[in-house]
Amino acid sequence: MPHSLNVVLVEPEIPMNTGTIGRLCLATGSTLHLIEPLGFEISDRQLKRAGLDYWKYVDVKTYSGLEVFLKSIPPSAQKVFFSTKGEKNLFHHTFQPGAYLFFGSETRGLPQGLVRSNEGQTYRIPQYDERVRSINIANAVSVAVYEAIRQLGV
Repeated sequence: MPHSLNVVLVEPEIPMNTGTIGRLCLATGSTLHLIEPLGFEISDRQLKRAGLDYWKYVDVKTYSGLEVFLKSIPPSAQKVFFSTKGEKNLFHHTFQPGAYLFFGSETRGLPQGLVRSNEGQTYRIPQYDERVRSINIANAVSVAVYEAIRQLGV
């Protein structure tokens, strides 16, 4: 696919969410990058259950840590970070083909240092009820990936 998006999960904790995101990546032609430590084993039954029988087809890569991952991607690649602490609205961002979309763990989000050092590239998904702290990570990834695809015209 020409847009070739990259979904980056930094220290994901819940296998069902990662399995669901893997299935989304397969459906959209995106690559899934998992940054360790993971809160589960890749062979976890729940992970495969959420991805159903699709997991074996997912383009998934695992990295021993965030620094290792960041050194492995092109310096010029567009990096887009998602956090409830982001000042900018996701729908005001212009995505580029091959963008790397970063999402944090379910309980901690992205590391604070990463958010601070990338404030200009950190976005939030709008929520309209202040009682909701955040939406589920699999939902957040879906919103972001499909907005990027919509913009890229695919």
